[in-house]
Order: sequence, then structure tokens, then C-alpha cells
Amino acid sequence: MAPPDHPHTIDGDVFVSPRYLAGSSGFGDPGFAPVAAWPHHHLDDGPCQLVVTSPDHRIRIGWFGDDHDLWKITASEDAASMPRWTATFNQNTPAEIVAGLTTALARDWAEDEDPFLARPSIYWPDSIKPLLTAGWTYRAAERGTVEIIAPDKQAGALIDVRRHGPDDETTTLWAGPPGWGTRAEAHFTAHTPSHLIAATAAALADPAPVPRYKHGLDPQLAALAQLTPVRPPKPVAPTPLEVRRAAPSRPAALPTSSVPRWSTTSRPALPGPRR
Repeated sequence: MAPPDHPHTIDGDVFVSPRYLAGSSGFGDPGFAPVAAWPHHHLDDGPCQLVVTSPDHRIRIGWFGDDHDLWKITASEDAASMPRWTATFNQNTPAEIVAGLTTALARDWAEDEDPFLARPSIYWPDSIKPLLTAGWTYRAAERGTVEIIAPDKQAGALIDVRRHGPDDETTTLWAGPPGWGTRAEAHFTAHTPSHLIAATAAALADPAPVPRYKHGLDPQLAALAQLTPVRPPKPVAPTPLEVRRAAPSRPAALPTSSVPRWSTTSRPALPGPRR
């Protein structure tokens, strides 16, 4: 989890780990970065402030800057049809986790077979395999549901394996303690392709820290997460007393009377003959 090598390019003063406890940074740039080349539609009226679409308008990524569900992502058979599936992320979800889904969508759209419209796997573990690979474990849940929990018990996935309609939310990824300003949630409807949920789960479990400004973190999240300064603190200059104490000691000077009158390499003059 080494921090990046160029801290001057980082928007934040601390790295937060695990990333799912970082909360939202207040802007969606990391989530939109994988689809930066797609058409952007800025809306002046209504709760949705920005919509980024694939060039054929079959994939829509909506940003609701003042709403509880901050992100709404859908995919359709064509530009005018109803969504095949929907994914929503609330206002506490780190945009770096949303980027796991938008990265997969950008890759899927570039392919010819439209994998972003594929039917989900009949095996529910396929959608959360990255969590199982990362060592997340099962926890007892309501009958007909499966819950996977992180080792620190601060994040998890809840999967409803019962029969549902196509618009029912069947998979939820969550992180943080319950509360309006602390719990991050991502919901996926029944027909969401398994590999897209798995891409989001992989971003959730990614051990790489994310940058944030410490003053912007919720105190509960800050207490649970590990915070590392982006720029290590400068060493404190030593005081004059510390400098004197650190200086090597010198032997005491000999008094003048004890200094020999000749060097150790010469001999004293011999007395002359007696008269």
C-alpha cells in the first residue's frame, strides 16, 4: 500500500486505508475518468446535474450532486428503450469504487458482443468472487439471502437469492457504520451482469489507499480507518542544548606545569665536564 511517488499531484493531505472507509471526496472525477471521452450532458434543471453517455446512448451515467443516491448508472438495448439494469451509489460511496464499474463499462462498450447487456450468472458467487478471493467470509443472514463480510467487519455484500422482478435490487455492497454520513451503499438490480458487479466488488476490496483531506472525513470513519500523511512531516530542527549534548566529548586540556619541556623524540642535553 505504498503511496504514489508524486504527492504534489494528489488532491488530499492523507491516504485512507481501507478505501471503503474514505467516504466521498465531494466530486465524481475518479468515477468519470474511465469514460472521459464519452459525451457529457450538463443539465441546469432537475436533480440530475450531469449525464455521461456512451456514444450510442445505451449506457447512461448520471450524477445527482444534491441527492442521497449520488450516482445512477443504467444500460439499455438501445437509446430509447427502458434500462435492462440499474446500479445506484449513495452519497457516501468513494468515487474510486464507482470507477470499478465505469472502467468495466468503458471496456465492455468497446467490444462487439455487448457484454454489458449479458444475462447474470446463475451462480451468485460469480458476482462477488473478488471479495472471497480477498479473504472475506460468510456471515449468518436472513433466510434466502447471503452475506459476505470483510475481516474488519466494516464492509460487506448482501445478496438476495430469491426470485425477484427485473427491477428489484438483489445485490448490495456496503461499507462503514450505519448512519447518514457514514454508510456507503451500492445497489444492483436483478439483471445486472455478474462481471460488472464483480468489477465493483474488486474496487471495493482493492487494498490501495485513496487520498482525502483529513478535515473532510467523517470523524467515525477517520477513527476506524488508517490515515497516512501524503507528505511526511519535516524533521524538527534540534535545539542548541540538543546540539551540545550530541557533540562528541573532548579530553580535558593539561595544565601548563605538566607539559614536558622536551618532546618525546628528543633527549635532554648531557651535563658538561667538571672543572
